[in-house]
Amino acid sequence: MVAKVERVIVTGGGSGIGKAIVECLSREGMKIAIFDVDQDSAQRVAEATGALALKVDISKREEVELAFNQAIEHLQGIDALINNAGITRDRLLIRMDDQSWDDVIRVNLYGPFYLTRLAARLMIKNRFGRIINIASVIGLIGNPGQTNYAASKAGLIAFTKSLAKELAPRGITVNAIAPGFIKTPMTEVLGEEVKSRYLELIPMRRFGEPAEVAGVVKFLLSEDAHYITGQVITIDGGLVM
Repeated sequence: MVAKVERVIVTGGGSGIGKAIVECLSREGMKIAIFDVDQDSAQRVAEATGALALKVDISKREEVELAFNQAIEHLQGIDALINNAGITRDRLLIRMDDQSWDDVIRVNLYGPFYLTRLAARLMIKNRFGRIINIASVIGLIGNPGQTNYAASKAGLIAFTKSLAKELAPRGITVNAIAPGFIKTPMTEVLGEEVKSRYLELIPMRRFGEPAEVAGVVKFLLSEDAHYITGQVITIDGGLVM
């Protein structure tokens, strides 16, 4: 019999896709800890869902370790980790400064590394766990002005596949979800002309909803998905085929 996921950490759970994930999983009765750099947003979601909100800059190892220990004490363990937090610092490579590159890599790649390393150690002891990394279709196909973001998400996908091979013998699955253009604060800043251009590339002719990503997360945490690992599931309306 497969163990049931009951205790979950979600990074970036204060808004966008992360918020939808927390809301979805809370309806399933799961105990959740939200890691977010925006304490106010995380607290609002926590109050609405019964989750624990912790202010964390996941690019900083010391903050991650402190928050992780607090979360484990509150949850009394961990069954699943959702590495969702991410940032963009878009500009063409020839105009990109070191800070814009470093910021994106540290949040989008170092953050999952720090947190997954901690979570995996506990999951190995329990011989059960689910790790889901929220990547992006940009990590699969690239995008002008997003070399830093594309590199971070492509790295997260490769990280997912390698880690899946490491942890599979211990009963732990590791998968990635690669959303396309989803209606979030990150995509809302795009101009109408840019949005129209992107819509023309999407066969379903619409942007996705955060809840549609959350639904796939819920499935991957379910008993029905215990034989799925090392996969990248795109949620993009057919953008990447």
